Amino acid sequence: MPINIYHENDSKEVTWLCNDIWDLPTQVSKLEKWLLKEGKALPKGKYIADIGFQTRKDANGGGSVITSDMMRIMSEIDMDLFLSEYPNTNVD
Repeated sequence: MPINIYHENDSKEVTWLCNDIWDLPTQVSKLEKWLLKEGKALPKGKYIADIGFQTRKDANGGGSVITSDMMRIMSEIDMDLFLSEYPNTNVD
């Protein structure tokens, strides 16, 4: 699933990021880069950025930051952020 960005009204895909990357810090970083480079040029509309992630087995605090720049761009283009947690199916 990782990051699916689509129009809220008709579910039409805008883009798909991080195909096989399921860790939240990497995904948030990729989303920020995309927003700063391409997302900010989207016409105002109703968008969803749905990040599908799995918890990190050895996580011990820290993690992702949704920056003020990201929030500003998302607000300007009217994008909501969904955080969709999936069970980790990797058996170690």
